[in-house]
Amino acid sequence: QVQLVESGGGLVQAGGSLRLSCEASGRSPSDYAMGWFRQAPGKEREFVAAISWSGGTTDYVDSVKGRFTISRDNAKNTAYLQMNGLKAEDTAVYYCAASETWCSGAGCYLLRFDDKYGYWGQGTQVAVSS
Repeated sequence: QVQLVESGGGLVQAGGSLRLSCEASGRSPSDYAMGWFRQAPGKEREFVAAISWSGGTTDYVDSVKGRFTISRDNAKNTAYLQMNGLKAEDTAVYYCAASETWCSGAGCYLLRFDDKYGYWGQGTQVAVSS
């Protein structure tokens, strides 16, 4: 079992930055790949970014490439999502998730799919004003 707690959400003006954190606890959190998803009002949950268990592979949805950076600190059992250049369309509840999928390189494409994740946080709200 892995427990996930997100923090760092808030209200920011367009063009601003936020850093989301996802602290994991439980059985060997560093053995899990981590992902960030988001859900805007009236829309389905969508993949944002993922990072392999080692941190060696990262993946992003096209709409955030060049603006968002996912990272992890296994010593702190924490994953991060640095969000720069925020836009109004980034407004959503952001969820972190943990996956038992072991992958590297192109194989980490599987982390785009939410059914690969067995553990989810409670979500943190990000609101971007235009």
